[in-house]
Amino acid sequence: MRSITLLAVSKGQPASRLESALALGLTQFGENYLDEALGKISALAGTAAEWHFIGRLQGNKTRPVAEHFSWVHGVDRERIARRLSEQRSARAAPLNVCVQVNIAGEASKSGVSAAEALPLLHAIRPLPRLRLRGLMCMLPFDLPATEQHRHFAALRGLLETANAQGLGLDTLSMGMSDDLEAAVAEGASIVRIGTALFGRRPQ
Repeated sequence: MRSITLLAVSKGQPASRLESALALGLTQFGENYLDEALGKISALAGTAAEWHFIGRLQGNKTRPVAEHFSWVHGVDRERIARRLSEQRSARAAPLNVCVQVNIAGEASKSGVSAAEALPLLHAIRPLPRLRLRGLMCMLPFDLPATEQHRHFAALRGLLETANAQGLGLDTLSMGMSDDLEAAVAEGASIVRIGTALFGRRPQ
């Protein structure tokens, strides 16, 4: 049976709420905002928490991400991947990375196009301190279910194409609170859930 990782999107939530989530068995946490995340990583040091950076990563912030996170989901430039590899400690396990694909072609979304994804994957694969895991996408809000399925299936097809070229990917990071069911049906291995777990973020 296929396993699916529930990634708790914890941006905007205080460390105390994450402690409660840990007590219930959640261990994977996704953060968008680096300064906020570093405070929570420090507060929860020594626990079972594992940290995923899921926001767009700027070049001047790669070092703390390389030092403190286990996963980066939004890699969309070779330069960022190279910096992460160079700045990851040789004493740490390789940093797990996913390439973000703008599968729906939204002007407001980060990520490479489907056509650009394969060259970027091949460029990242040899980097020594990274472990290339798969692909990530975010869909527009309020899409009909048929469109959700179509875009998620396209990302799965891209992963299958990559694996036919020997890339050995095992991760589809796709699906959030509003499109979870379609993502799971189309093969998601990590779903990123915030609102459905924590409710609306504190203002």
